[in-house]
Amino acid sequence: MACLLEAPLRISVLSEVTATSRHYVDRLFDPDPQKVLQGVIDMKNAVIGNNKQKANLIVLGAVPRLLYLLQQSSSSLELRTECAVVLGSLAMGTENNIKSLVDCHIIPALLQGLLCPELIFIEACLRCLRTVFISPVTPVQLLYTDPTVIPHLMSLLSHSQRTQEYITQIFSHCCKTPEHQTVLFNHGAIQNIAPLLISPSYKVRMQALKCFSVLAYENTQVSMTLVNVLVDGELLSQVFVRMMQRDQPIDMQLTAAKCLTYMCRAGAIRTDDSCIVLKTLPCLVRMCSKEHLLEERVEGAETLAYLMEPDVELQRIASTTDHLVAMLADYFKYPSSVSAITDIKRLDHDLKHAHELRQAAFKLYASLGSNDEDIRKKITETENMMDRIVSGLSESSIKVRLAAVRCLHSLSRSVQQLRTSFHDHAVWKPLMKLLQNAPDEVLVMASSTLCNLLLEFSPSKEPILESGVIELLCSLTQSDSPALRVNGIWALMNMAFQADQKVKVEIVRCLGTEQLFRLLSDPDTNVLMKTLGLLRNLLSTRPHIDQIMSSHGKQIMQAVTLILEAEHSIEVKEQTLCILANIADGNTAKELIMTNDDMLQKIKYYMGHSNVKLQLAATFCISNLIWNEEDGSQERQDKLKEMGFVDILHKLTQASDPNLSDR
Repeated sequence: MACLLEAPLRISVLSEVTATSRHYVDRLFDPDPQKVLQGVIDMKNAVIGNNKQKANLIVLGAVPRLLYLLQQSSSSLELRTECAVVLGSLAMGTENNIKSLVDCHIIPALLQGLLCPELIFIEACLRCLRTVFISPVTPVQLLYTDPTVIPHLMSLLSHSQRTQEYITQIFSHCCKTPEHQTVLFNHGAIQNIAPLLISPSYKVRMQALKCFSVLAYENTQVSMTLVNVLVDGELLSQVFVRMMQRDQPIDMQLTAAKCLTYMCRAGAIRTDDSCIVLKTLPCLVRMCSKEHLLEERVEGAETLAYLMEPDVELQRIASTTDHLVAMLADYFKYPSSVSAITDIKRLDHDLKHAHELRQAAFKLYASLGSNDEDIRKKITETENMMDRIVSGLSESSIKVRLAAVRCLHSLSRSVQQLRTSFHDHAVWKPLMKLLQNAPDEVLVMASSTLCNLLLEFSPSKEPILESGVIELLCSLTQSDSPALRVNGIWALMNMAFQADQKVKVEIVRCLGTEQLFRLLSDPDTNVLMKTLGLLRNLLSTRPHIDQIMSSHGKQIMQAVTLILEAEHSIEVKEQTLCILANIADGNTAKELIMTNDDMLQKIKYYMGHSNVKLQLAATFCISNLIWNEEDGSQERQDKLKEMGFVDILHKLTQASDPNLSDR
């Protein structure tokens, strides 16, 4: 029935389409080649700037016919070129137009057209390919399907400024993965594109620059090669420095700064090199000022955040350059009611994209404050900063929420901020809300921040405990993501440090012994280390040690045995021996060691180990077992003498390490 109702409507739409556009398509089938050519030229004029006409012609099947004419050797050069121009025009319409063109296999047809010797036709094909490939809906992998395409495109670079502009633009849009970078690198992208940086055409220089930025991104091989490239006798890095000068267009300054940033992050340029400290960093800070367009400020801030992320010295320099910390506060006030934007279209665009500014500001603050206490203080004292972070944690944009929690995580590394700003603004509340239902990427950062809020000196620890966080953290330890398992167990470890017995019992109850021991055999060393840390914190203070060992002693001793016998790092074994030392400090728990000869032999073995840390931890166990002031100490000492521990202790008094000989 639905089909019957739908049919008249579809017919009426199609009849309207047919009435206005059918004659354009019909003329493509005329037997007279001259009339076909004129029909294509008329179609070209009809579709310029007319998206409705473009869509109509696509619906009526113009694309397969144009592609057929483009590929026919009997078609004249002029006809084939005009077909490529019309297809390029159709591609400039909507994303649906692009999808239709790609579905009609336009890309292989145009790539085949590049084998033609005529430059005018090659340029028309490249222009159309460029338009298709810069669309987000085009699968970039289509450029790499045929292995002969990339080398052929490289060979066409020398033909004209247009081929240079279109090909480099195609490369920069289609280089999305390390594999793509490798393919382009192996086919001589650097040698072929470097000379284009001094082309008389601004468009060519700009596209070549963009190519280098995508090639160098997180790629050590490319970056290390770029640093030695000479362009007309000048080092490439110096060419990039010239392109960052204030008299150059902003787009060029920004892209050149990105190239140098990526080369620096890939290890090809030192962070203290003058081209980074005196040129790249100031250029990126400049991009953050309010006289620049929204997208320039976003890109400038995000690139700067990436540049200085691992380097405390760059963070310190940036924080004192052009009042950057205060300048970023403007990112949250944009566009304001008194914005000097008179262009309504621009204002509409900026209102829709203002969240990108907030995201960029949070990212840059996170990077700035990741190491230095004074910078963190400066950030939190910036007007309404903590309120802005709290608001950011509940924004509708997932990217803003992620950037806000990154910023919070960065600031949460400060003992001072945990005790003051974090407490005053109760940031744990929105953080807990964020943890309830968020994608893994946000969860990792939010749970990492929570670990810091649960440190013993943090005033937020108590209210977080009262909010029922233990269950949430225990559920994180069951995640498929190693990062979430680490954070879940890390937060529990922090929570258990010097905690009341009630809290410890609740952690063990909620986590469950089965899950605790599953974590002790986790393939991820970080998870294992944090689980051992949790166990060590649970087994502290004698009443707690005795209570936990009375109910779970057998399993804990079994887990300790397995770890000490297996192939684990020194750090893992040291932590495990420290747990044994804690057990040995219990009143009743120590009997679990004393009645286990196998375990005593293991301790003896580690006392004679070549690693001092393991010797110390094992000796600490024995020290706790034979402590004179405790009941049964004489019997324990006698047993250990029989097992040969005295000889080892005598040997250790001669140890070169003072800590070990004293112990």
